[in-house]
Amino acid sequence: MAKAPVLTPQADDFPRWYQDLINKAELADNGPVRGTMVIRPYGYGLWERMQQEMDARIKRAGAQNAYFPMFIPQSYLTREAEHVEGFAPELAVVTHGGGKDLEEPVVVRPTSETIINEYFSKWVQSYRDLPLLINQWANVVRWELRPRVFLRTTEFLWQEGHTAHATYEDARAYASMIHTDVYGDFMVNVLGIDVVLGRKTARERFAGAINTLTLEGMMGDGKALQMGTSHELGQNFAKAFGTQYLSGEGHQEHVWQTSWGTSTRMVGGLIMSHGDDNGLRVPPRLASVQAVVLAIKGDDAVVAKVREIGAALEAAGVRVVVDDRTDVPFGRRAVDWELKGVPVRIEVGPRDLEAGTAMLARRIPGGKEPVAVDALAQLVPSVLEEDQALLLRQSRERREARTVDVTSVDEAVEAAATGWGRISWADLGPEGEAKLAEQGVSVRCLVAADGSVPEADDQPGNIAIVARAY
Repeated sequence: MAKAPVLTPQADDFPRWYQDLINKAELADNGPVRGTMVIRPYGYGLWERMQQEMDARIKRAGAQNAYFPMFIPQSYLTREAEHVEGFAPELAVVTHGGGKDLEEPVVVRPTSETIINEYFSKWVQSYRDLPLLINQWANVVRWELRPRVFLRTTEFLWQEGHTAHATYEDARAYASMIHTDVYGDFMVNVLGIDVVLGRKTARERFAGAINTLTLEGMMGDGKALQMGTSHELGQNFAKAFGTQYLSGEGHQEHVWQTSWGTSTRMVGGLIMSHGDDNGLRVPPRLASVQAVVLAIKGDDAVVAKVREIGAALEAAGVRVVVDDRTDVPFGRRAVDWELKGVPVRIEVGPRDLEAGTAMLARRIPGGKEPVAVDALAQLVPSVLEEDQALLLRQSRERREARTVDVTSVDEAVEAAATGWGRISWADLGPEGEAKLAEQGVSVRCLVAADGSVPEADDQPGNIAIVARAY
C-alpha cells in the first residue's frame, strides 16, 4: 500500500498544499481573532533574516529607523480625501477605552502617512532639514475579508518608509532608488525570486499617491503576488498637513514625499515561489539555518563528530544547527528538516564515521552523496551559492515559460488561467482593464518595451502585465 504524502501535492490542490506546508513546517498558526496569525519560531526566523537584509539596505539608502504610535486620530485620515476613501473599508476603529467612550475615535494604523506627516510638519522648517528619511518596523491592521496566512491577514508585520524632499525630482529619484536598489536587489539576490519591476496603473495606484512602483513575483501556480511597492506621494499629504519648508530663496514651499513598504507577505511569496511537494526550499542567503548536521544514531563517537562538523561549518561562516536528538527517529528528523527547506543536510552515522565521510543532502536540487568530512567546511559555502543561483534561475525560467503575448481581453483572461499575459497598454487601456477586472484578472504593472520601468503611464510602447493575483 502506497504511503500517504506528507503534503497535499501542488498539482492536486495548490491552496491546500500551501496551508499544509505552513502547518507541517511549523511556520505559523491561525490566531484567535479571524484573520490574525501566530508566527512560530521557524517562520519568525525567516522574517528576522528578511528584516536584517532589508534593514541594511534601507540604512545604506540613508533612512533612519523610528517608531510612531499605532493609534491614529480618525480626523487625521480624513484630511487626505483619496487616502481615507481608499482605506475606509479596511479600517479598525476604537471607540471605547479606559471604561468610557472616547471623545474622538482612533484608528488602528493601516499605514502611517497621516500620523507621520503630522510630525514631519513639526520637524521640517528649512531646506536644511531636507531630505528627511524615516523608516519604521511595525505592525498594521487592515480588516481582511478573505484572510490567508502571510498573504492577507488582518494584522501583519512590515516596514514602512516615509520621506520628505525639497523637489519633485529628488522625491521621484528616491522612490525609484528604493524600488530598484533596496527592494529589487533584496528580492532577486536574497529571496531568489525573479520579480518584474514596473509601474502601477491609475486603477491600482496607492490611495493618495501620484505614482506607484511595484515588484511582482510569479508563484508556483502561475498567479502573481505583489511583493512590495514604492510610492511617489507628490505634495498631496504635504498640503493636507501643512508640511512646508523655507527655501534657500526665502519662500515657503510644500515638501515632496515618498512612502514605501514590504511585509510578512514576502514569507508567503517565498513559500509559493520555491516550495515543492516535499516542503519549503529556503534560499541559502536568506536561510536562518543554512545547514543542519544530523547524528543518525546515539553513538558517542557519532555525536562528537557531528558537533565537530557543526563547529567547523560555523567557523566557515555557515549558519548551522547540530541535531543530535537521537531519541527522535532519524527518518522523522530528516523529513522535518526537509519540510523546513534547510538548504543542506549533513548526515553522519557509524558507517560514515568509519569511512571518514558524511552524507551531504542538498534540498534545492535534490539528491545526496558521500563527502569527505575534511572537505565539508570548504565545500558547503560553495554549494550554498550554487543552490542560491539555481533557485533564481528556476524562478526566471518559470516566469518566462508561463508568460505569453496576447492581443485581446479574451486572450488575456485565457493566459491568466495558467500564468501571465503581456498586452500593449495602448490596445488595452483603462476600458480593457475594467473588463479584465470583471473576470478577476488585473493589470499587475506596466513595463516599457525594453522591460524597464516606464516614466509615465502613457509612455509609447508600454506593455501591461496581466494576471490573477493573491
